[in-house]
Amino acid sequence: MTDLEDEDLFRSAMGDVTPLKAPTDIHWLKTPNRPVRRTPDEEQLDNPLATGFLTIVPLTTPLEYKAEGIQQGVLDKLRLGKYQQDASLNLLRQPVELCRQSLYTFMLQAERNNWRNLLIVHGKGREDGSHANIVRSYLSRWLQQFEAVQAFCIAQPQHGGSGACYVALRKSEQARQENRERHAKRSR
Repeated sequence: MTDLEDEDLFRSAMGDVTPLKAPTDIHWLKTPNRPVRRTPDEEQLDNPLATGFLTIVPLTTPLEYKAEGIQQGVLDKLRLGKYQQDASLNLLRQPVELCRQSLYTFMLQAERNNWRNLLIVHGKGREDGSHANIVRSYLSRWLQQFEAVQAFCIAQPQHGGSGACYVALRKSEQARQENRERHAKRSR
């Protein structure tokens, strides 16, 4: 077959086909090529954060969690942004596996540095199945897997609103000891 015959054959096969209109609600995201930097001891640790089957949290349901024994006032102050953030993590437009690794490394760093209040930016989606909402749903599951997490909720608009969340961590043993020493000095 010649090129002309191939073209005629193609046109006859495609004669009654109409092109699809490009959907306006699909956004293709380029995956960043940034490696996650880890210390040698973190590279050897297995990341226990669950993957696999995921129940998607609807966009209409705000992210919110309070561990057993935590007072409602703590969650209320967290929701109002009354606690100063010690650090933040940006998970925007990153693949789920990279988000999983980044969160795990970040939480280990928070524990080492005695950080108490964190801001995690996960992004906003327009549909329940959007990439940002999938990351948000995984984030809700993953944060509950950390014993140190006592509460989390959506952030104030100036910190990302429904595209971010505040996370409150328990005091480390070192911070508790420093508190005891500080209060002991006052009572003398």
